[in-house]
Amino acid sequence: MRANRRTLLGLAAAAALAAAGGVQAQETTELKIQSIWQAGSINQQVFERFAENVGKASGGRLTVTPLPVGAVVAYNETLEAVGSGILEGQHSAPAYFAGREPGMALLADLNAAYENPYQLTDWVYEHGGLEIAREMYADFNLFYVGPVLWGMESIPSKKRVATVEDFQGMKLRMPEGTASEIFRNIGAAPVNIPGAEVYTSLERGVIDGADWGTLSMNQDLGFHKIAPYPIYPGLHSMPMGEVAINLDTWNGLPDDLKTIFEMAVRDFNYDMIRTMASADLEAVAAARADGAELVDWSDEERRKLRRVAAEVWREFGGRSEMAGKVVDSHVAYLKSLGLIE
Repeated sequence: MRANRRTLLGLAAAAALAAAGGVQAQETTELKIQSIWQAGSINQQVFERFAENVGKASGGRLTVTPLPVGAVVAYNETLEAVGSGILEGQHSAPAYFAGREPGMALLADLNAAYENPYQLTDWVYEHGGLEIAREMYADFNLFYVGPVLWGMESIPSKKRVATVEDFQGMKLRMPEGTASEIFRNIGAAPVNIPGAEVYTSLERGVIDGADWGTLSMNQDLGFHKIAPYPIYPGLHSMPMGEVAINLDTWNGLPDDLKTIFEMAVRDFNYDMIRTMASADLEAVAAARADGAELVDWSDEERRKLRRVAAEVWREFGGRSEMAGKVVDSHVAYLKSLGLIE
């Protein structure tokens, strides 16, 4: 009888341990992550696929709530919101935080450097970019998980521009920073106007061209009907977004969930690249149907622009220690690719 009692107690203890383990296995961690995309946009849809994939890959143990731009804080306030724990994460772009750290601008977009998003992805994962980005974001209590790119942007232009010299005297909508400095150095006149005013400014002749988005983004906004000479494939801007998580939250995740999440971010990047490339191909036909002529620059002219850009990168690289690290790392890799001397 005593033996049976011990057996029963042992079984009860084992059952209790199993139940505790079962409860633990079912525990979930929710990450509320705010993006820079409008609800319903193609980019936000890709972000939502990423969130769904994280849940599936983790067996429901890790869930991502994909919030659109402005859902909790303004697009340029997520760095502080994530760092302080108001949000668990952000899918944003370092460009919005260049005022906090000059290196963010160069991490976000090394203008006129790379030819395609796969080269830039390779720099992040295989040539030192990831380590630099993580060091930079840690200063704000964020863990930089990985990059998210959406392709090379296109400049819609009201006149045909096929060479560096053709930009002489053109009024171009450009954001402040390296882009404006590069185009100023080749004789253009950068104009800083809000994105909402680009269409009317093109229509009224306030500007002759614009740095705005990819070919498909520009086509969706009707730019090619009034600026019918888009440069495609693009040559000047390939913005890099990211996914970053509150550092304390990240450190508290089990190692297997960290791995699952990191791999999901890698897939997210390639999904975004492929999705936007497909949209651009569809936009080619639509733009031509609207009477646009797509202008493809020669390799020689692209190199000319890259040489001018390299001087601007180096100047901006002197603005902080982190900015210098970003530029030095990029330049070393670009030389290995033969894109710069």
